[in-house]
Amino acid sequence: MNENTATAPASPQVEIALSDDLAHGDALIGTIAPILRHLLANDDHSLFSDEIVARVRGMMHDVARQLLDALSSAAGNPDQRDHPGEHYDAIVHAFIADHAFLSHAHALALEWQLTERLQGRLALDPVLSPLVQALIASPDGGTSAIAMALLAAQARFVQNQRRMQLPLSELPADLLHTALKALRAPEGIEEIHRVSAETAIRVQFDESRSRLGLIERLIIGMGGGASAALSITHAGAAMFLSALSLASGQNRDTAVLSTNEGQLARLALALRASGLKAQAVEEQFLSLHPEVSLPEGFDMLGADRAAALLARSAAYPGS
Repeated sequence: MNENTATAPASPQVEIALSDDLAHGDALIGTIAPILRHLLANDDHSLFSDEIVARVRGMMHDVARQLLDALSSAAGNPDQRDHPGEHYDAIVHAFIADHAFLSHAHALALEWQLTERLQGRLALDPVLSPLVQALIASPDGGTSAIAMALLAAQARFVQNQRRMQLPLSELPADLLHTALKALRAPEGIEEIHRVSAETAIRVQFDESRSRLGLIERLIIGMGGGASAALSITHAGAAMFLSALSLASGQNRDTAVLSTNEGQLARLALALRASGLKAQAVEEQFLSLHPEVSLPEGFDMLGADRAAALLARSAAYPGS
């Protein structure tokens, strides 16, 4: 997906402007986790009613509930769903203290916010994008089957976000490990039950069948045609964000952050580093930030140089 065509050097002014904006974006990213951690730890909901904070909190409580349900099953009480509040608190506090887990929940909430905004402004279906529809109709049986599975997974994502839920099966593998470690946080849990619950969860887990796993498999399977996923109106938010992550070398949560208004330089550089020409980058900005114009001289910035500037970012490849 990277563009190898030689490009004339960009002017120093545009590189300086983009670098300055990227540094400012780095500073903003550095404040996200501490602020979000403070908001989530504060019990005064009247002061912090922001939708994103509520959604992140809801997802963390839902993961905690699933872990405690698994413990009940392991202890021979599968119908017990009334768990001690202190157990919930201990697990959720462990999530809040973990930067990667907190960032991922935040990114999912932002992705849903973007998905809703695109549906409202561009009438882009949150489940079935034109690209997914085309992949479902693919003559290749494997591609079609994965696309159908993604359709179902994306529909579940929409419902889960509306309910502020996050299934354990949808966590990346490293964050599932983080979640299972959080089972050690509550006091009074018998080790044999904790180990049994952890084993049962791991046996059922298959990252390749998760929504993000299916998207990645589809994009990689598209080969040279994967650049089609870098059009947000064609691919939809979910596939676009994964394609941007894979093509620019950033982790997906950072790619999600790049669509925020405070990360415009990161988005422009990521799109250019992914191989899009300046006109195609402008098209994506028109969809995401129609009021924003690219800096003068951006069309002279080559893909390799954009990648180099992006690599200087404190958030690259994302923490």
